Amino acid sequence: MSEEVAEKNWKRTFSLDLLRSVPMGISETVASTFAMFVAVGLLDVGTLSKSIIIAGPALGMILSMFSVAMVRRVGLSANVAAALGWVVSAISYGVVAMHAQNQVLFVVCMVVSSLSHTLALPLQAQIYRQHYPSRVRGRLFSTVGMIRAAVAASFGYFAGLWLLDQGVDYAPLFWVFSVANLGKAGCTLAMNRVYLRKSQKLSLLDAFGHLRDDLVFRKLIVSWMILGFGNLLCMALFVEYITNPSYGFGYGAEKVSLITTTVPMSIFIVSIFAWGAIYDKMEFYRLRVLTNVFFFLGLLVYFLVPSFWGLVIGISLHGIGKAGGNVLWSLWTTKFAPAEKVGEYMSVHTFFTGVRGVISAFLAFAIAKTLGPQVVAYIGASCILIASLMLLPELKANWKK
Repeated sequence: MSEEVAEKNWKRTFSLDLLRSVPMGISETVASTFAMFVAVGLLDVGTLSKSIIIAGPALGMILSMFSVAMVRRVGLSANVAAALGWVVSAISYGVVAMHAQNQVLFVVCMVVSSLSHTLALPLQAQIYRQHYPSRVRGRLFSTVGMIRAAVAASFGYFAGLWLLDQGVDYAPLFWVFSVANLGKAGCTLAMNRVYLRKSQKLSLLDAFGHLRDDLVFRKLIVSWMILGFGNLLCMALFVEYITNPSYGFGYGAEKVSLITTTVPMSIFIVSIFAWGAIYDKMEFYRLRVLTNVFFFLGLLVYFLVPSFWGLVIGISLHGIGKAGGNVLWSLWTTKFAPAEKVGEYMSVHTFFTGVRGVISAFLAFAIAKTLGPQVVAYIGASCILIASLMLLPELKANWKK
């Protein structure tokens, strides 16, 4: 029945998703570049504040576990609940724009905006599960991702140039982010409503039961936890590493946005559609390990080849991995979870993503400050290697089929 519903709804959802990809791409540059650039390059906030900003999305992922349970109890559609999160994010960006140069307010609003934004992730997975047919889900998702990345790449580059001319006046940029989030909310509300499995009582921790009952899910979560910790540990330093003069670069807005947004997003554009097509056809474990190879190489080159081209090549390799990882991260529960429980499986997945994100955000700056960013790169690459080796039994078993 669910596939019949998906066949009926996918064209409308896909059209709105394509439209939504424009504001999604614009707002994506906040996390990838501009939040940290403003914090480090313009406001000169302390180490604790930088860690808190990086940890904001991760905290939202942790709380998304409980937001799904609350949405199930209240009976809101996934569309309305996701849109509410994006409206809160839009308001937060507006407050930043109205009170530019206020360090405390900037940090608080960045955390609130990123937190509320990420609450929508497991809800969005349920929409994709019910509206996109399994035969083309990867390709539809990756097509939208390709446009989103193209917008992010171009916006990141030109916004970086604009910010270079503006000096310390970043307020107009955050008005743009505010409007973009309202656009995302509007497109989501225009999609056909998707409702989660209704619950008669508020059980915040019920979804954890899937870890106990589903061995495959449990092993994948553990592997993803190790992989994600290493990856996020290094990603937390992408902007800091090339903005802070202490590490040898001290780049301004133009080069920072070029390296951390335009280059990886351009690579993302080129590769994500291929990843989407591969996702629909390739065995999952093989695809997971393949993306890990690009993450592994990208992190080592970015942090261990101290030159402009080393940064570009490293971030490009990581961008290829990120394109594949984006498809896998967003859709893998639609392969492994029962149709009506995708949102619950995804909420567990986002919860643990948030846990590792919070831990890595605070550890990354502390380790880099005391031991150097290269040590962070070695730790991150080791985690990715361990996570890949964990999946070798499944990889071998499925390779023989």
